[in-house]
Amino acid sequence: MKKHIILAFKGFSMGITNVIPGVSGGTIALITGIFEDIITSIKSFNITALTLIMKGKFKEFAEHVNLWFLLTVFGGAILGVISFARVLDFLFVNYPIFTWSFFFGLIIASVFFVCKTIERWNVPVILSFIVGTTVALVISFLNPAVENDNFFYLILCGVVAICSMILPGLSGSFVLIIMGNYQLIMIDAVTTLNISILAPVAIGAVGGLLAFSYILSWLFKTFKNQTIALLAGFILGSLLLLWPWKKSVDLNAGELLVNKFGAFVSESGQILENVKVIATQQIIPEIDTMFFVSIACMLLGIATIYCIEKIARKA
Repeated sequence: MKKHIILAFKGFSMGITNVIPGVSGGTIALITGIFEDIITSIKSFNITALTLIMKGKFKEFAEHVNLWFLLTVFGGAILGVISFARVLDFLFVNYPIFTWSFFFGLIIASVFFVCKTIERWNVPVILSFIVGTTVALVISFLNPAVENDNFFYLILCGVVAICSMILPGLSGSFVLIIMGNYQLIMIDAVTTLNISILAPVAIGAVGGLLAFSYILSWLFKTFKNQTIALLAGFILGSLLLLWPWKKSVDLNAGELLVNKFGAFVSESGQILENVKVIATQQIIPEIDTMFFVSIACMLLGIATIYCIEKIARKA
């Protein structure tokens, strides 16, 4: 029972993290030691699993795919998303600088604890870390593509998005923004349940998840240290996206007004809640009271990861 509660907590933490734009739940999975188990379990959905279902051997099927492990982890993740989506939405609207600062600290600590799991540092491992960091940084600087509802492009969006959601340090939502289809898929299609858009995305997501799980599983078994270093690099490179102090620009209305907490406001000072995707530019913060409160939020994020890692280690 205790084991399942701890697994649910790990999934819960993944769910909360997945709500955050620019952050991947795979980061928490890697820190808490369940990332490889998740990949292996997903990989188990193969011909053998299908044969067991066709023969009605559901108990054997559950054991083959580690079903109770997956249900516990992803059940916790769903609960985390549902529980904290509204809370995080309120915080991002009203106190974005403090909220981004917390997650900035969380990711800084994540890099440290992920690197701790690397058994041996050598030239290939260091190069993998550099490559991962570089790739994440390059993705951060890419300009969004134009919206495209082509059937095969939507399948590609599903493949790329689900793979980036699994990979620590890469956000599926952010990748969809880069591909130009975040608004089309995550907002318009989901809101209206547009099957013509969601179906090809789902096909790509399922196929991509199964195929990618085989690749990652092989990498972990063959080049474990290099793979972890690559993922740690992804996480480090994602810090640019999480930099708390940003100058935000509406692509249609120009630069937006912000209050002292970094929230978007109208000329009268009223907080704007429905600001759409905007361009951002990192800026250097002023050294004032707000700056030191933000640093405290970063430290809180670091402490949170420390506690999560400590609980996971005892599990």
